[in-house]
Amino acid sequence: MIQFFFEDVENTIQPNYTNWLENLILTEGKKLGDINYILCDDEYLLKINQDFLQHDYYTDIITFDKVKGKTINADIFVSLQRVIDNAGQIGKSNDEELRRVLAHGLLHLVGYKDKSEAEQTEMRSKEDFYLALFNEKYL
Repeated sequence: MIQFFFEDVENTIQPNYTNWLENLILTEGKKLGDINYILCDDEYLLKINQDFLQHDYYTDIITFDKVKGKTINADIFVSLQRVIDNAGQIGKSNDEELRRVLAHGLLHLVGYKDKSEAEQTEMRSKEDFYLALFNEKYL
């Protein structure tokens, strides 16, 4: 089950996001477990970054992987402030950038990495694929 929680931010999630994200997991040959998206502000996510990862910088997403075999379980924290800021910098809508970040977290959980240039290219290609799928099926 995919659930969304909001920490001092407004609910910006569209009802069709859940079906789209579930479809991503199933299309990648995995099983849906319990996925919690916690949408928050910069300061909330900075504290998570400091406390759990010992990083002292802002980020748009932190994923806590609880995958068991093929079953995808996780807590995924997303800073809406970072998403909105990033969207403005790259000329995308806030909604499109939010969808990219939501998908990005799941893609890591199903096995995609983004450390090397080749991995980044593959990750971006998968993000683009699922964004196009959202536009086709859910808009």
